[in-house]
Amino acid sequence: MHRFVGRLLAQGGANMRRIATIAMIATFTAGAVFAQSFVFNSVSIEGNQRVADGTILTYAGISQGEALSTAELNDAAQAIRGSGLFESVDVIPSGSTLIIRVVEYPTINRINVEGNARLSDSELLPFVQSQPRRAYNPTQAESDTAAITAAYAEQGRINATVTPSIIPLSDNRVDLVFVVTESAVTEVERISFLGNRTYSESRLQRVLDTKQAGALRALIRRDTYSSERLAADRQLLTDFYHSRGYPDFVVQNVDVALTRERDAYLITYNLREGQKFEFGTVTVASEIDGLDPAPFQDAIRVRQGVTYSPVPIETDIVRLERLAVSRGVNFVQVDTRITRNPRDLTLDLTYVLVPGPRIFVERIDIEGNSTTLDRVIRNRVDVVEGDPFNPREIRDSASRIRALGFFQDVSVNTRQGSSENQRIVDVDVVEGPTGSLSFGANYNTDTGIGLVASYKQSNFQGRGQSLSFNLSTAETNRNLAFSFAEPRLLGRDLRLGVNLSYATTDNESALYDTESLRISPRLTFPVSENGRLTVLYAFDYSDISDVDSSASQIIHNEADEGGVATHSLGYTYSYDTRRSGLNPTAGVVLRFGQEFGFGDAQFIKSTALLGAEAKVLNEEVTLRATLEGGYLDYQEGSSRVTDRFFMGSSVMRGFESGGIGPRDDDTDDALGGNAYAVLRLETEFPLGLPTEYGLTGGAFIDYGSVWNVGETYGEDVIYDEFTPRAVAGLSLFWTTPIGPLRFNFTEALDAQDRDETKAFDVTISTSF
Repeated sequence: MHRFVGRLLAQGGANMRRIATIAMIATFTAGAVFAQSFVFNSVSIEGNQRVADGTILTYAGISQGEALSTAELNDAAQAIRGSGLFESVDVIPSGSTLIIRVVEYPTINRINVEGNARLSDSELLPFVQSQPRRAYNPTQAESDTAAITAAYAEQGRINATVTPSIIPLSDNRVDLVFVVTESAVTEVERISFLGNRTYSESRLQRVLDTKQAGALRALIRRDTYSSERLAADRQLLTDFYHSRGYPDFVVQNVDVALTRERDAYLITYNLREGQKFEFGTVTVASEIDGLDPAPFQDAIRVRQGVTYSPVPIETDIVRLERLAVSRGVNFVQVDTRITRNPRDLTLDLTYVLVPGPRIFVERIDIEGNSTTLDRVIRNRVDVVEGDPFNPREIRDSASRIRALGFFQDVSVNTRQGSSENQRIVDVDVVEGPTGSLSFGANYNTDTGIGLVASYKQSNFQGRGQSLSFNLSTAETNRNLAFSFAEPRLLGRDLRLGVNLSYATTDNESALYDTESLRISPRLTFPVSENGRLTVLYAFDYSDISDVDSSASQIIHNEADEGGVATHSLGYTYSYDTRRSGLNPTAGVVLRFGQEFGFGDAQFIKSTALLGAEAKVLNEEVTLRATLEGGYLDYQEGSSRVTDRFFMGSSVMRGFESGGIGPRDDDTDDALGGNAYAVLRLETEFPLGLPTEYGLTGGAFIDYGSVWNVGETYGEDVIYDEFTPRAVAGLSLFWTTPIGPLRFNFTEALDAQDRDETKAFDVTISTSF
């Protein structure tokens, strides 16, 4: 046994020596081969019909008479292949001649998309990078296929397939065809939440931009899955919770799954709400020598006991920074330092004034505005060249530019300027459509057939000005309206507007015809953080003609005055906290205005509105209360039927226009009143339907009246004193692509015998 093993080892040793010898010879041979170099006196290129010899040699990087190794020849072949022009490339040394043999890809004659119905050619072809009259490249065709497939996936059709196909033609040409097999939309079937204790699933679903699929998906169009929309929805949820006192809220993860049939998405948000906090003590401190924090303490608006939200903090920071600049102190940075009090769930807030970096704005570059003038964009940027650089002001400027509504895309970025303490602000915009022109016709039983034309432009001649013109004419009435507004007069926050309206009525079935004209320039400017003031001048002309013999004597007497022209000066003050207040779930609005008339008549016309809105029961239910009224006081002359208030359904629901108020006791003609007041109380609540349907319910009570005709000319007038009416009803709110609609079903609780009630109406839903 031992001798057998010994012989085996001896033989093995001999074998190993032979293997080593062979390896040495192979290594030497290989080295000789790889070390071999070639020198060519000429290069022969074969097979090319479209690409010139010089172009191929440029790709190869080969010069005649140059010594080349085998590896360098391989690199030259790869470089030619990398051009994407050739189906195959062979580099063959033949003595002193190098042969480059190529097979060219065919030339694309044209590109078609077939089988597509949901997305048009004009929507798909921009994704295709292959081009006619260029060489066909299979790699690029595959990339184009993936891009078209992704476009379908973005529309929710993730099961759509795209197959590239080539149709050979003469002269080495091909037609490139992308054959599409479209699939049904893969919708978002369910959106659910885990970890939500405070807010219901239906409330959180309303926060998201993505909606669940339903029977009305043709109108919703937001029930398809999109990764970009999902990222935006995460931020919407975060902002929602943070603004309602939950600073520790976080979306831990979002699980997106397909059903087994791959025809629907299931989206689940895993949330961690955290505790709800209120603001504790709010103070201002200064770390800048010589800067007293006391004046800054008076400027803050956040108060102790208010629910925590980062929104008012940001507003206070802007206010403090601007106050510092107004006091001649630049480069001030406001840091926020928050101390938690877990026991009473409060957050003590300290605004700390600290020195900021001394950086200046060197230049502002604006690109992409082919229509809009530079100054329109610059007016939305609150810094100019040479100002201290403030990143917060840059972000706010970007938001203001987007708010113009002129651009499809806006990006504002900064980069270092000519030195370390200089910054260049780059504003890049993509122009969007800002105007509309429409023509149409309508018909109703009151006015007959009418023609309508309108023109609207929100960026007139690229100056940021708004211009609108509306004309409607029918058998019984004609209306003309024109308006123009300059939103940044003299480069300041001053809005100059001019309104003109002209209307006539000529109805054989009516008691009288009217003609009215109003021209009113106005100027609007801010007077506080939430308040704005409008001052105006108005010229009014009205005439009553062709009064029917059966009409009220009061109307006859008013028509005998002929045309009446008046001038007036007025103002309107508005205060609104619904969007900029400290409480995101409540807000108030106040509007009060007066016009002081002179000319053929002297009068004071006063109108006022006070409204409040609050969301309760975890924001599931909205409560609204509105008190509205007006009064006409004539010192000289008297009001006419064209001047007085008439309460239609937009003011008090449940009654026809002119359905309540003073009437001629003999003719029953509605005369209107010099005074009106109405209180509207309403609630809006969910109906238990999917939120993406946009349907909610409501209930309301209206209480009010219109009264005081003024001069009665001795005629008997009923309801001339304050005679209250009351109406209750139910509403159905429907958010549609054409606007928010409201269906009201009403029942009069307190109405007079001569009143004209209305049990149902449809209106455009508005707030206050």
